[in-house]
Amino acid sequence: MFRRTFWFTAGAAAGVWATTKVNRKLKQLTPESLAATAANKALETGHRLKDRAVGFALDVRDGMAQREAELDDALGLNAPVDHELPAPRHHAAIENRNKPKTYVVDGTTYSYNRNEDH
Repeated sequence: MFRRTFWFTAGAAAGVWATTKVNRKLKQLTPESLAATAANKALETGHRLKDRAVGFALDVRDGMAQREAELDDALGLNAPVDHELPAPRHHAAIENRNKPKTYVVDGTTYSYNRNEDH
């Protein structure tokens, strides 16, 4: 009698276990569950790609700053600055802009006033 009770209980437990397993699998295969799983995987992939892109952008920025420093050194932009002002410039006499310009072609003198063309 004990043997029969054992096998009956073992069979009932196996049936419950198999039914539970099949029901879980069926719930995983419903359209809503598949859509939710796909959405979650897409979000995870998006986060991974974003993290990689941010890391790449930081690497590019570091390389850019390093190269800029190298170029500054090569061009002497990091040289000490001389705070002394340059000597004042002496300007040549300014021509009279109201007087028309003249030019000579084959011995004939012509005058040109750019405002006459308008």
